[in-house]
Amino acid sequence: MKRILGAALVALLSLTACSDPGSDSTSTGSTEWPAPDAKLDGVKLTIWAAQNSNTVPAKVIDGFQKATGATVQVVTIPDPYEQGIQTKVATGDQPDIAFWQPTASMLTALNAKANLQPLTGAPWLDKLDPSLKDITGILGGTRYAALITSPAVEGVYYNKEVFAANGITATPKNFDEMITLARSLKAKGVTPFYEMGADRWATQWWVQVQLADAAKNGLWDRINSGKEKFTDPTVLDAITKYQTLIKDGLFNTDIKTAKFEDQGTALLGGKAAMVVQVNSFFGQLQAKADTAALDKKIGFFPIAPSGNIGTFIPDQSNALVAFKTGDAKREAAARQLLAYWMGPGYQDFVTDRNTVSLETAVPSPAGVPAALQDVHAALPTSVGSMQALAVANPDLYINLADMIAGTMTPEQVAKATQDQFAQLAKAAGAGGF
Repeated sequence: MKRILGAALVALLSLTACSDPGSDSTSTGSTEWPAPDAKLDGVKLTIWAAQNSNTVPAKVIDGFQKATGATVQVVTIPDPYEQGIQTKVATGDQPDIAFWQPTASMLTALNAKANLQPLTGAPWLDKLDPSLKDITGILGGTRYAALITSPAVEGVYYNKEVFAANGITATPKNFDEMITLARSLKAKGVTPFYEMGADRWATQWWVQVQLADAAKNGLWDRINSGKEKFTDPTVLDAITKYQTLIKDGLFNTDIKTAKFEDQGTALLGGKAAMVVQVNSFFGQLQAKADTAALDKKIGFFPIAPSGNIGTFIPDQSNALVAFKTGDAKREAAARQLLAYWMGPGYQDFVTDRNTVSLETAVPSPAGVPAALQDVHAALPTSVGSMQALAVANPDLYINLADMIAGTMTPEQVAKATQDQFAQLAKAAGAGGF
């Protein structure tokens, strides 16, 4: 069975082979912070972005260029973005700044100590909401990523009108309550959940929300050290339950062929009651409806076995990293751009993106939808996802999609994921493998 693992693993092995992860780069690695508006005439900076984040910096870049005289170019790296970045960096190709998932596993994948500038003493840190300051972006005690937008949270988006039409006046208080509610909706002819089996990547959220309590109690530490495996009951039972719910008919009948776009259309149109998703899903809804319509139709609640606990999973659109290019002037300019972005440019940035502010002194725009505010409010009590807490990020979602397609059993999903995780963890230098 073909796997995406190949490119990612080759890139990781290349990155770790190119330099000692415990060594520092030949560049200065300085963490002095220039004034955000210091003149940079003649300096050219490059930002790498994914197809879904390449327009994010537009307002900031415009303001920064006017304030400093620098030139900033955004280069779109085709999907799969993360694998493309790793491959380029492994061959010595680097930008000044890149959008990057600020989790430990993905910072490790870039060999952060050798390739990224430390952001120690960043001038905006004390401006951040204290509950978010250290939530992500740190590896081995050093900060390498700047969080610019609210980290994604795995949880449940629901159609308020469907709930109301079926007499539901309160959202479920835990996972089992949600399933009981789903069964009652199915009995009334309503599709409880909508899943995008063809596009695959969201399938893993169903397993991860079931693991929230275990994550809080050290599951990923145990898996990272080899003391527990994906094939052991905690993860395997979550995979099996997911399959059982699908077999029980609680999902859309076209689950095998449904795509991300279909998922948004179905929830917004009331063809399904609930979707387990992350923030990028709400971005799709925002492209389909205005804030007034979204506030009327769409709500959000976090979910876990023991209660309304979210699972946070920062993605590449949430954060930036600055590379050690070996050019001290450009490295300083890259830090200056980050300082501008999170300093004088931050209010314009969140207003332009109509997104929640991370800084206590910068208000969120009035047009931020209520559901997105509820997602952000879930962060302080959320627990880390596999991507946030594991030393490696195996292709669990691909294996789950294969299970949905009928080509893998839950046991095979768990084994394939564990085998790949062990391979990636060993390549990253984790003990126990």
